[in-house]
Amino acid sequence: MAELSGWLDDYFWGAMVVLKVFGVSLTMAVIFGLMGASAKLSKNRIANKIANAYTITFRGTPEILVLLLFYYGSAIALTKIVQIFFPQMPFVDIPPFWAGSLSIGLIVGSYATETFRGAFMGVDPGIVEASRALGISNLHTFFYVRIPQMWRLALPAFGNHMLSIMKDTALISIIGLEEILFVAEMATAVTLKPFTMYMIVALIYLSITTVITMVVMLLEKHANRHLEVAK
Repeated sequence: MAELSGWLDDYFWGAMVVLKVFGVSLTMAVIFGLMGASAKLSKNRIANKIANAYTITFRGTPEILVLLLFYYGSAIALTKIVQIFFPQMPFVDIPPFWAGSLSIGLIVGSYATETFRGAFMGVDPGIVEASRALGISNLHTFFYVRIPQMWRLALPAFGNHMLSIMKDTALISIIGLEEILFVAEMATAVTLKPFTMYMIVALIYLSITTVITMVVMLLEKHANRHLEVAK
């Protein structure tokens, strides 16, 4: 295992990159999911159709294809726009970190849209009506009444989305992001020990997903604590 010692630092920093991508993608997935669910439940037909197109597109397209199209397509589109104002600009490159994070956020956000929509529909209408009867505005009702009630119902399914985000981070290595899978590829080329190097990646991912699973279980227990008291 002597050949492994020289790569431990690289694996550590690669894992830090994975966690950063996870954090950014998770935040984006929640934002896109809430926006999509709100649009699907709204009475605005245009917003409804946009949300439907969003979920159909990103749920029906392979994740790796979305990543590649977004990374190269956005770079080409941004280059064309910039060249309108600065013709001498040769090419505008999109950082793999942001291209990958946004791609994963959009993909998982499309699944979260349906999860949140179902959870919103599961909220007791009487609670919302009581809030409005007290004179609470629709905006405050949404953030302080509906979202907390919805979140409790959405947590089990959203925990699966969190695991999907973590596992999807492995895809970003194909566009050049130096995370743990990228490190494993480089280490394999030098040491010729593919099983050892990729097994380390598997153990790192398994450790992180185990922690995520435990955190989700604690969040579910906290969100349902009032049901335990009622017993």
